[in-house]
Amino acid sequence: MVVLVTGANGQLGQAIQSISRKYTEIDFVFCSLSDLDITNIDQCRQLFEQYTPNYCINAAAYTAVDKAESEPEKAHLINVVGTKNLAEICKESHTILLHVSTDFVFDGENAMLSPESQEKGYSEEDLTKPTGVYGQTKLDGEKAIQATFNSFFIIRTSWVFSQFANNFMKTMLRLATERDSISVVNDQIGTPTHAVDLAEALLTIITHTAKNQNKTNSLYGIYNFSNEGRCSWYDFAKKIFEVNHVSIAVHPIPTTSYPTPAKRPHFSVLNKDKIKTTFDLTIRPWQETIEIQK
Repeated sequence: MVVLVTGANGQLGQAIQSISRKYTEIDFVFCSLSDLDITNIDQCRQLFEQYTPNYCINAAAYTAVDKAESEPEKAHLINVVGTKNLAEICKESHTILLHVSTDFVFDGENAMLSPESQEKGYSEEDLTKPTGVYGQTKLDGEKAIQATFNSFFIIRTSWVFSQFANNFMKTMLRLATERDSISVVNDQIGTPTHAVDLAEALLTIITHTAKNQNKTNSLYGIYNFSNEGRCSWYDFAKKIFEVNHVSIAVHPIPTTSYPTPAKRPHFSVLNKDKIKTTFDLTIRPWQETIEIQK
């Protein structure tokens, strides 16, 4: 079984590489930007013809949320055109596509209106309503896949962090070496996702569908994945410092005190009942996923 992974040098790509040796039944093809530019459909086709992958994990994306507001064309090129290219080549090659999307497809407002919705979190069927360029391009990428073919899994995730690449945890630990105190937003609620746990979930989907090929058609679709629980960015930062034995004053502030070019969802907790039931997944609480960084 051949699994081609785009965006191999990114956070998720590195996380998949870190656990790939456990999956002895899979031959991985890891492609960084220098190996595969997903915005180049001819390059995509050539690589797929060379490796004939059974599955493709698309971990390549434009993820600079704030910068996307001033670079909408670039974000669209990667997140929409590039995604559509992969979907078309996957269709030609009879390859199953696993595409990683985001909680930013939601605005975080309509879920806040209902206590029940807030308790359960966003389901895969809830109304999408991005508030910025990044979220809109990721949603448009989802739609491009769905308009192209049916052999896909779209995995929406949130607040991804790990020991790899750049992320919130690494930023907090870096700032702690530069400052005596830090202020962090406390009125945006979501769930951190460890990139390695996300990688394990993606590979679980692949191994499950490979063993149940007669049922695969009924499994395709959109799924949510994050770690369990919920917190604010302030809570997240406090836990990072606690686990890493970092002494620093952390002050909670409202979003209005930390304006950014892109508006963030105030609430983006994802309901994971579907993915847990379908693929028999056990998901760790986010607090257990924070590792001491050395």
